[in-house]
Amino acid sequence: MKNSLLILITLLTISCKSPQNETAEKINVLFIGNSLTYFHDMPQTVQKMLNETDPNIKVEQSTFPGQSLPGHLSDIITSRTESGITTRKKEKGEKTETEIKIAEKKWDIVILQTGTVSVLIPENRELKTNKAIAEIKKLIANPKCRFILFKTWPLKSKYPEQFCYPSSHIDESIKKKKCCSPVIESLEQEVKLINEAYDLVAKENNLLKSDNGNKFYEVRTKYPEIELYEDTSHPNKYGSFLNACIFYQMLTNKKASNLNYNGVIEPNTAKLLKKIAE
Repeated sequence: MKNSLLILITLLTISCKSPQNETAEKINVLFIGNSLTYFHDMPQTVQKMLNETDPNIKVEQSTFPGQSLPGHLSDIITSRTESGITTRKKEKGEKTETEIKIAEKKWDIVILQTGTVSVLIPENRELKTNKAIAEIKKLIANPKCRFILFKTWPLKSKYPEQFCYPSSHIDESIKKKKCCSPVIESLEQEVKLINEAYDLVAKENNLLKSDNGNKFYEVRTKYPEIELYEDTSHPNKYGSFLNACIFYQMLTNKKASNLNYNGVIEPNTAKLLKKIAE
């Protein structure tokens, strides 16, 4: 992880170092994901952290509730509420909101997030997630853009657990009625399967990886007094703050523990979460 981060920062900032009387080159960052990204304004929290040390890095987002990475390329949003969206498939000549957002700027870093279950089901991972990532990469105008895979966390499940999608939801060529993840017997096994799945996606698509899922696991097992979940899957304010610390460090190669910014988090808890993010 450390080597990957150093490569990313070196490539993006080597031309940005300048004398004090010059302004650092602007770096444009785009989050593409769903509510696992935007809950409790996580991208905005990253920006507030960046404003303290690296205001030349600007964060934007294309995030919609329940949206998978394939949906960002195929679904036209027809209506929306605070908790959900209604969509239809795009027609020839139309562009989705994410496609429009991608075309707005020459993005330097794109952070890609999809639901944890979608990568745990092998057929969905291979036929939908990988395909969507490849298509998104083709849409990015900047040939030097770096892509980060947002590695999400285990759900709060009762074990044993198995996740399934109807095969028709994935690809019509699949003959069986449904496609499923392995049967998961424990939290430790779920973390292992999640890491293996994301590693496969990152290798297939030449992506850097965040470490959010492992950090959530660390808090759950070592600091159970800190609740990171709003429900069975979404981060609460503490989970979102931890996520923000992780991405701040990836974007700057600086320690979150040196930040003054705590947002709405109690100082002692913020200090611990910043340290865990390292």
